[in-house]
Amino acid sequence: MSLASWFRWNEPPSRISQRNPTEMVVETLMMELGWQIKQAEKQQRERENEYRKIKTGVDYGWLVSYPKPKHSYDISPGERLQLEDMCTKIHPSYCGPVLLRFRQLIAEYEPEVQEVARLFRSVLQEATEKIKEEEEAKKLARQWNTKHKTSLSLMTFKSRTRISPFSSNIKTISEDVERGTEPTRRVWSMPEFRSAKDY
Repeated sequence: MSLASWFRWNEPPSRISQRNPTEMVVETLMMELGWQIKQAEKQQRERENEYRKIKTGVDYGWLVSYPKPKHSYDISPGERLQLEDMCTKIHPSYCGPVLLRFRQLIAEYEPEVQEVARLFRSVLQEATEKIKEEEEAKKLARQWNTKHKTSLSLMTFKSRTRISPFSSNIKTISEDVERGTEPTRRVWSMPEFRSAKDY
């Protein structure tokens, strides 16, 4: 029996995951939520211990080992399903920024254990709104580009009618006044339109 079979060095590297990217995003975000809840519980216990020290005036922390609490906070199944559903709407490229924003808010507010899930929900809602806004902006940009292309094609189209505002045979009102004649019914402020065959 060779050692190479034990260590499996000769096997081709397997792919990291065969799962859907959406599933990975949901799992990553929910793991982060679970971890932040545990950290909030730990901080709450530490605050309670500090309060006891201040209240009693004596620190017996070195003597007493506190057992893990049996009743840790857990999210209700309905709320967990709602949060997982919201996580499915997060694009994989937004997973990192969502985690950073969530961690930033946790560090800023230091929420109680019950408030962590609400804070997580608000971060997810903020991210989904931002994703929708960006999709709408891309859609409008695509529409603008297609309209702009058609308008450019219309601009390159040359019409046969030419506008000649400074033609030499255009009569002006001042000429009529100088001659003392009545002006014709034509509006003098408008340029004269001629077809291309007149030139």
